[in-house]
Amino acid sequence: MLVRNKWMTCLMGAAIVCGLVTSEAMAGSPLATAPQVPAPVGKRAPKTVVMNFEAKEYTGPIADGVKYAFWSFNGTVPGPIGRVRVGDSVEFHLANHKDNSQPHNIDIHAVNGPGGGAAVNTAKPGEEKVFTWKALNPGLYIYHCAAGAIVDHISNGMYGLILVEPEGGLSKVDREYYVFESEFFADVKDGKAEFSLEKGLAEHPEYVVFNGKQGALMGDNVLKAKTGETVRIFFGNIGPNGISSFHIIGEIFDKVYVEGAIGGAVNRNVQTTLVPSAGSVIVEFKVDVPGAYTLVDHSIFRVAKGAIGQLVVEGKDDPKVFKAGK
Repeated sequence: MLVRNKWMTCLMGAAIVCGLVTSEAMAGSPLATAPQVPAPVGKRAPKTVVMNFEAKEYTGPIADGVKYAFWSFNGTVPGPIGRVRVGDSVEFHLANHKDNSQPHNIDIHAVNGPGGGAAVNTAKPGEEKVFTWKALNPGLYIYHCAAGAIVDHISNGMYGLILVEPEGGLSKVDREYYVFESEFFADVKDGKAEFSLEKGLAEHPEYVVFNGKQGALMGDNVLKAKTGETVRIFFGNIGPNGISSFHIIGEIFDKVYVEGAIGGAVNRNVQTTLVPSAGSVIVEFKVDVPGAYTLVDHSIFRVAKGAIGQLVVEGKDDPKVFKAGK
């Protein structure tokens, strides 16, 4: 039975302002936690960038009154977004916390090498592995754990994004955010949720969420902007099975970097963009009038499972663009 959650109310009445949160770049670090984004690389020369990741298994909230047994990178789902430029060498450290139950590794789709690095970085609990890779291709890339049977490691939360900027950097915008969609195939009992292989095989997710849990981009955690600003969203979709139909109610994407490619096709004036499993997209748009703009997967029943967020825009009205009637 489909149960409408409280975030469905914000979809039905999207003008509701559910709160604000500041998303600022973490200066000097190549990593940031969603929805934050590291500072732009800009026009600097290539260099060696050190990234430190830790596989961490933990239990945390996924929905109101429900906790999930997550597997993660750096203790968050999704894991951090990394930011480098073409020509950088990345010294990548992957530690596996000593209290974990599983070996873990990482397959980085930006890596040209065996297993995207996973062939050489599988770490047992208490171990650390290091490898170096060169960023050859600009774009927005998925990473995920590829250890064991793979499906449980991905399904339990081990994924994120790496952005490789082109030489000279990306164009300047006013706001950047990191949003990630994922499905959770779970059996839920007495407030506890655990991975269900049977639901995964049947492709029946219990939850479909942005940034790791229901309400991650709602309430006190909505994204924000001001009228006249240009917003860029780095959006990833792990699936593991579903294709996302990413849409913002009340906005049109001025630019869509198709499948996260930089230097490839850029579509303009796009209403909804498809993001494949283990794929990404970069969207840019200018916000013209104030209000609450709702992020959804427009495979719309997924909203009831958690695929909803909000961008709250403050500023002056512009009746030439939008004016309410009497």
